[in-house]
Amino acid sequence: MTIASLPFLAFITVVAFLNIISPSLWWRQALMLVVNFAFLSTFASSLVMFLPLCGFLAASYGGLRLITTTRSDRLHAAVIVFIIMMFFWLKRYSFLPPETWLPFTYTTIGLSYIFFRNLHLLIDAHEQAGTPSEYGVIRPIAFLNYTLNFTSLVSGPIQLFEDYAQDQLRITRPRLEWTDVGSAIERIVVGFFKVIVLSAILNSVHREALTALSGSSDLGNQINETLLTSVGYTLYLYCNFSGYTDIVIGAARFYGLRLPENFNYPFSATSFIEFWSRWHITLSGWLRRYVYNPLVMTLMRRVPSRRFVALQNISAIFVTFFLIGLWHGQTSVFVCFGVLQGLGVSGNRLYQLVMAAKLGNGRYQAITASPWYRILARGLTFTYFTLTLFFFWGSWPDIGMTLHALGVAGCLVFMFALFGCASIVLTFTEAVRLRAGSHNFLVSRYTRTVWVTVLGAVAVAALLLLSTPAPDIVYKTF
Repeated sequence: MTIASLPFLAFITVVAFLNIISPSLWWRQALMLVVNFAFLSTFASSLVMFLPLCGFLAASYGGLRLITTTRSDRLHAAVIVFIIMMFFWLKRYSFLPPETWLPFTYTTIGLSYIFFRNLHLLIDAHEQAGTPSEYGVIRPIAFLNYTLNFTSLVSGPIQLFEDYAQDQLRITRPRLEWTDVGSAIERIVVGFFKVIVLSAILNSVHREALTALSGSSDLGNQINETLLTSVGYTLYLYCNFSGYTDIVIGAARFYGLRLPENFNYPFSATSFIEFWSRWHITLSGWLRRYVYNPLVMTLMRRVPSRRFVALQNISAIFVTFFLIGLWHGQTSVFVCFGVLQGLGVSGNRLYQLVMAAKLGNGRYQAITASPWYRILARGLTFTYFTLTLFFFWGSWPDIGMTLHALGVAGCLVFMFALFGCASIVLTFTEAVRLRAGSHNFLVSRYTRTVWVTVLGAVAVAALLLLSTPAPDIVYKTF
């Protein structure tokens, strides 16, 4: 089932009404289990296609029960390694021999997000072994509803079990106020507009510019088409993914579930570190908790000297964000994407440490707070992220074709043009955003109601009148 579609709206409406039939926990859990399976069933044509996913879930839950009842470090490590390797195998990563892959078609929808939820449970179960849990032993129905939760199955966000349980495993049903209903509808409408209208336009811009680039011989046109291709895709990815997140966060509120936010104005960031605290927040937060923090602690135990603290920190940052890039895909292109993410964040941290050491914290903070610095830093952050996305959307032939078309001089002009335009446009949009947020009329309930109604009408009209369907969710493939 496509998230940005009228059938999905009908689906969540029916489920919302069924949810209020009984306030009891058993009804809510049983209903959501049926609903989650019903939603999942729309992504495959036969039960055989779900067998590998069922095996992954069974192995994860079996490992969870073993870890919960056995306080063995070796067993815990073996379960974690097995689940990771099983994930690589089912996702068909290119470093595994194709002869080992399953010889039939199967669905991996949501597997990457299920993987993170399962690892979270397995790691925390070992760390909390012997400590009484507020929710007791995680029963199969709670495990399945958490891992297969239809609102966050396709593309996240990645919710921790304790946050999920706080809303869904309470004896009394969370109360749904009319303000909650209004906010939920607003998020869904805004999300639909982003996915159906904005991302469709931007995706078209990206594809047409890429086609024009391959057939153009004029350097000026090639630079313009490269700008449209790269910026169009960056904005398309944001509208597409954040729009999906808006839809599912709004839908989840009808069932008393508060999904975590995944975006917080990422293009307002003035550093690459800040960018990743605003973009795909739950992914970077998960890896910070389960990769970066343990890695830093391990390095500090192995080499306790304070002389190496900065190096340990930077190394752990690089590994963490390299894994973020690697998680996105199974090919060598995504290895480069991971390297660029790791270099971007670790390089940013190294720059901060060097500048603070040379100038002093006070003077360095004063410089970073100046308007001109923030303008240039915001443009540079957007430029770097946009350049890394060449390894996200493009294949090696696409990247090679672009480099060959532009040449060295064209690449330099393109990067400077991208940096200059980003600095100017983002400064303007940030000023408008801050101005609008401080204006009482623009944030009033009346204005928001009118605005949401207009967006909803445009989105529905586009959905009904356009001959092509809305763009699929990009992160659905991961």
